[in-house]
Amino acid sequence: MPTLMILDDHPLVRQGIRGIVSTDERMSIVGEASGTQEALAILDRTRPDLVLVDLNLGGVNGLDFIQQAGALEIDCKYLILTSSATTDELRRAQSLGVGGICLKEALPEDLLYAVDVVSRGRKYYDPVFMDDLMDQTPATTEPAFSELTPKELEVLAALARGFSNKDIARTLYITEFTVKKHVSQILSKLGLADRTQAALYAVSRGLVSFELSPV
Repeated sequence: MPTLMILDDHPLVRQGIRGIVSTDERMSIVGEASGTQEALAILDRTRPDLVLVDLNLGGVNGLDFIQQAGALEIDCKYLILTSSATTDELRRAQSLGVGGICLKEALPEDLLYAVDVVSRGRKYYDPVFMDDLMDQTPATTEPAFSELTPKELEVLAALARGFSNKDIARTLYITEFTVKKHVSQILSKLGLADRTQAALYAVSRGLVSFELSPV
């Protein structure tokens, strides 16, 4: 059962988040905090699997908390909750390994989905941030995309679905070493920096509907 902590400086917001998350019996909330120092203490004591972090903590950026929390070396994932985020904040969130960003205005089922996805080690970014995230991706020409082999297209489609190397290897009946080679080739051919950019690129190209087939 995944354990969660909530960090938000507004009591009513925390109450609302707690109410939504509590509807999923698979989740267990182990702590709540209104400030970063309190949150760090709870984090160190309870060591949750996932922390829901408000981006704007009354003048303190939630990303600063995530950076400070990294020093505790706790195996924990982070989901940012916000009404807006700048391109610089999105870029910093990615560099800190944040699992996802969800709008505070999201429907309850969207928040539950984001929590589930991130708690399982995959990435979730609200569609409203997709354009800004894609702006960080180097321009890709059609010829570069056409250079991808059928198997590389399958791997790229799997990345868009948030599959790990192990998942891809099992689905395509290839070794994890081969998957790593394919991912490296994909990034090189498309001029992308990492798996996240590759996944965003695949979504923009509609590859989420690409059918995976075994070799």
